[in-house]
Amino acid sequence: MTIKSIQTLVSEAMQEIKTINADEALKMVENDNCNLIDIREVRELESTGKVENSVHIPRGMLEIYLDPNSALFQQGVLDQNKETVLFCAGGVRSALAVKALKNMGYEKISHIEGGFGSISQSKFKIV
Repeated sequence: MTIKSIQTLVSEAMQEIKTINADEALKMVENDNCNLIDIREVRELESTGKVENSVHIPRGMLEIYLDPNSALFQQGVLDQNKETVLFCAGGVRSALAVKALKNMGYEKISHIEGGFGSISQSKFKIV
């Protein structure tokens, strides 16, 4: 059995997922066309700040919270008619997370290239 490297996993995921840049994501947020989800860990948010209008769901809980039977899903916290846009610190975790959500059946799903690093260099507001 060959164990794949993280680079291989991300490379394979990138062939199957939609990637957008921070400017495209900002337009989607401004037009209220997406659910913006920050999948970084709590300590990352504490040290760098939170992106205004984003929902925080740590990567480790993503599939659990976005399960159709979960309270978050049932309460309509996320609008299923809008595209779900994920980001992490640099784009690796979010790429893998998008692939996982696609496997769950999510269709309108993408991630931000460069993650929080590119977001912090854009016109997004960090709070």
